[in-house]
Amino acid sequence: MFMSSEALLQQYKLQSGIWDEMSSETGFRNQYNTVINALKHFDVAALQQKDRLAAELFMNQGITFTVYSNDEGIERIFPFDIIPRIITSTEWNHIEAGIKQRLKALNLFLKDIYNDQQILKDNIVPAELIASCPHYTREVFGIKVPHDIYVHISGIDLIRGDDGTFYILEDNLRTPSGVSYMLENREVTKRIFPDMLANSNVRMVSNYPLLLHQNLLSLAPQQISNPTAVILTPGIYNSAYYEHTFLARQMGIPLVEGRDLVVDNHKVYMKTTNGLQQVHIIYRRVDDEFLDPLIFHPNSILGVPGLIAAYRKGSVAIVNALGNGVADDKAVYNYVPAMIKYYLNEEPILPNVPTYEMSNVEARKYVFDNINKMVIKRTNQSGGYGMLMGNSAEEKDVEEFKTAVEEDPRNFIAQPIIKLSTVPCFINGKFVARHVDLRPYALCGPSGVQIVPGGLTRVALKEGSLVVNSSQGGGSKDTWVIETPNP
Repeated sequence: MFMSSEALLQQYKLQSGIWDEMSSETGFRNQYNTVINALKHFDVAALQQKDRLAAELFMNQGITFTVYSNDEGIERIFPFDIIPRIITSTEWNHIEAGIKQRLKALNLFLKDIYNDQQILKDNIVPAELIASCPHYTREVFGIKVPHDIYVHISGIDLIRGDDGTFYILEDNLRTPSGVSYMLENREVTKRIFPDMLANSNVRMVSNYPLLLHQNLLSLAPQQISNPTAVILTPGIYNSAYYEHTFLARQMGIPLVEGRDLVVDNHKVYMKTTNGLQQVHIIYRRVDDEFLDPLIFHPNSILGVPGLIAAYRKGSVAIVNALGNGVADDKAVYNYVPAMIKYYLNEEPILPNVPTYEMSNVEARKYVFDNINKMVIKRTNQSGGYGMLMGNSAEEKDVEEFKTAVEEDPRNFIAQPIIKLSTVPCFINGKFVARHVDLRPYALCGPSGVQIVPGGLTRVALKEGSLVVNSSQGGGSKDTWVIETPNP
C-alpha cells in the first residue's frame, strides 16, 4: 500500500518530558525544514529501498564491529539509520568551546598528575582517589611528552537533557574509537541522499584523516623533515580492527602489530623488506598494560619490548600518551569542573552530569534510597557494561549491586537517570523516536585543538532503551552541523 513520508512524519510521536531533536510541541524545528521537505518526495517503499542500499554499502565496505558476547557470531555490520541528526551552528559553537576548554584543563591535569602533583597538594582532587585509580600509571611518572600534550585524540561523549542542555557524559582519552563510522556514515548519506545533503549547507567531516595525519607528524620528537608514523593495532580480532585499517589506508601510513616493531639502542624501528626503518610516532590502539612486556604484562605479545624505555628517552612519540586512563576514571570525572576552575580560572562551559561518589557515606545512602531514579556505574568499565539502570532493574540485580558497592565503594559512582534526547529513526517502515548521544572527535596538537563539526551520533535502537553502545545493540546516524539560526 502506498504511504507518503509526509503522512509518516505527521504520525511521529513525541515522548512526554523528553527533548526531541526534530520536533517540539509547536512543530518541526527550523534546522530540519530542508530534510523534511526532501523526505516528502519519497514514499515508504523508496525509503525502505534506501535503507537496504545503506545496509548493502556497509556490508560491501566491511564496516563491522565485534560483539564478544553475541551468540550469533562475533562480527556484525554496524547498524545505520538513514535519517540524519542535525545540530545548528549556534549549538555546535557552544559544544566546540566547551570541549576545547575541557581538553585544555584535562591536558594540564595529566601533566600535573605525572609530574608536580600540585592539584593534589592543594587538595582540589583527593590524593587517595588518584592513588586508588587502577589506570594511574606510575611507570610513566616524570616522562616528558612532546609539547606537553597527553590527549592527542579524544572522543568526548555528550548527552542532551529534557530542557535541551548538553551535558558531558564521559571523557574518552585513551584509545577512543568510532571515528571511522562517522566518516563512513557521511559517505553512505552522500550515496542515498545526494541532493538533500548538497542543499542543506552541511559542514564537512571528510578532512579528519588529513587533520589527524598532520597532527601525528607535528608530534615527532625531533626536528625531522620526513618523520615516520605508524598505527599500532592489536590485530584482526580486536573489535575496532576495521577502524585501524580504515585510518591507516586514509592516511597512507603503515598498520603494524607489535611483532613488526623492534627497539634498538632506545629507538623504535619497523621491519620492512628493505631492512629496519626508524619510527618516530606511534598512534597506538593497544591498551597501556599490553604495550611493553618489560614494564607491564610480561606475557603480552601485542606490544614491543623496550618501547617505554625509548618513550622515556624521547626518541618516539606515543599517541595518546600512556597513563591517560586516570582521567577517564568515572570518579575522577566528577572533579573535571574543579580542574577547569583550578587550571584555567574559568567556569565550565559544558556541565557534568550530577555525580555521586559511592565512597561518600551520605551520597551512598541517598542513592540507595532513590535507586529507581539512578544509574550506578563501575568507575573503570565502558561500552555500556558494568552498570545498573535503577528504573528497569530487577530486585535481585539491585541487591547484588548494593552488595558490590558496599564491598568496594571506590569503584562505583551514581548519576540521576537523564532521559537522553530523541531523534527520528526509520525503523520497520515508520518514523519512531529513539534516544541518542553524541561523540565529537577532537585533535590536540602544537597548534591547538581541532574538532571536525559533528561527530558520531549513537542511537539506542531498542524502544525505550537509553544504552546507545554498539556492543549493547545500538547503531548510529550521520550527524550534520548546518548553518541555520536556532529554532
